[in-house]
Amino acid sequence: MAATIDTVTDTLAEEAVVYAWPLYEMCRMRAATSPQRCETAGEAPAPRRWCNVFTHARKLLGPGRSRVVTPNNDTLYTHAWLDLGAGPLVIDVPDTKGRYYVLGLLDFYTNPFAHLGQRLTGTAARSFVLVPPGWRGALPAAFDAPGARIEAPTRWLWVIGRILVDGPHDLPAVHALQDGFVVRTLADWQAGKAPQPMAFDPACDPRAPPDAGHFAAQVKRALRENPPPARDADRLARYAALGLHPDAVVLDDTQRERLQDALARVLPRLRATEAGRAAASGWVAMPTVEASFGDDHRLRALVALKYIGMLESREATYPLAWHDAAGRALHGSHRYSLRFGPGALPPVEAFWSLTMYDSRDCMLVDNRIDRYAIGDRTPALRHDADGGLTLRIQHAAPADEAAHANWLPAPAGAFYLCLRAYVPRAEMLDGRYALPPLQRLGDTE
Repeated sequence: MAATIDTVTDTLAEEAVVYAWPLYEMCRMRAATSPQRCETAGEAPAPRRWCNVFTHARKLLGPGRSRVVTPNNDTLYTHAWLDLGAGPLVIDVPDTKGRYYVLGLLDFYTNPFAHLGQRLTGTAARSFVLVPPGWRGALPAAFDAPGARIEAPTRWLWVIGRILVDGPHDLPAVHALQDGFVVRTLADWQAGKAPQPMAFDPACDPRAPPDAGHFAAQVKRALRENPPPARDADRLARYAALGLHPDAVVLDDTQRERLQDALARVLPRLRATEAGRAAASGWVAMPTVEASFGDDHRLRALVALKYIGMLESREATYPLAWHDAAGRALHGSHRYSLRFGPGALPPVEAFWSLTMYDSRDCMLVDNRIDRYAIGDRTPALRHDADGGLTLRIQHAAPADEAAHANWLPAPAGAFYLCLRAYVPRAEMLDGRYALPPLQRLGDTE
């Protein structure tokens, strides 16, 4: 009987870890990425940080410049952590004059519940109001426009913005646009006041290993500040036996041991799980992500662990390739071609790019021509005689002039590729469009 009870408890602990992992990751990311200093408010006294303010990446990511794996070289990031605990917040966006941008809004359970930008709300200057869960106050008439009022599922939100950049020469124009993204309280917006960031204590060490005590403390605080959907009440009642409940106190020794053992079992399994669908061509399609993960807590945990901040698939999808058409691992000791036939380029409404990564560290690959990605905005690409496009992927520079123009430099060792498709058309999401296979041409000299 004791063994049966232990098995049931272990299963419950694993279920609880899977359910709660996204909350823990959001706590970690908030502590790691919320600014301690901002231009309008100066330095926040440690350990406090600023929220309700946009911060901007001013440089395109290159080799060694990223704190996240598989970074993109197409956009500049603009992000903000928002606390709606005191009431609605207003986001003003600039007129990007048709330039692609998106603000992806994640609730504290990592659901990408809303997107602002070209696909859904256009690129003209406008204002959006974010209201807390259940808020029913009066709003100015300016927010009567379709899509201008957004009800947040949770008190805390993470806004991750991406603005398209057409190379280093384009940076000043994008910097000016970044400065046009502003967040204010509704009262300050109505009064025309300047933004006023708010200080908060993240109370989290983002570099700490997933110790059961630290994990439980972060999850309990997150649950108190961001109550789960009503349908999860029974689930949380069961997790209370493990100390994972908004009203739970400090873990006892048994709870700590159960959670620590569950973390040790669950995390390796999630890391070893392939998130997407592998095709015969060697490409792996990312999982389809919608505005909410619903009750698919395993997928939610997997995306939070490996791809936190992922946009809804209708906004962007990211097929990956680690192997060629014959199933062999990609390696810089070989040369490859990727040919898109006539009329068979990735079907997108915004843009697409193919980015190179070193398999050792999942970072961009340093190269002498400073080309980290190639795609529909790359200047001087050479098209084939029939109108198709053949990209060359290899370590050494191709001798042929046309191949050199279409060259994506690879490292000397193992690598992988990510094809980013922004605002993909339906056929790219439902499987009707298939990416061409990577063909190995032979060894380099």
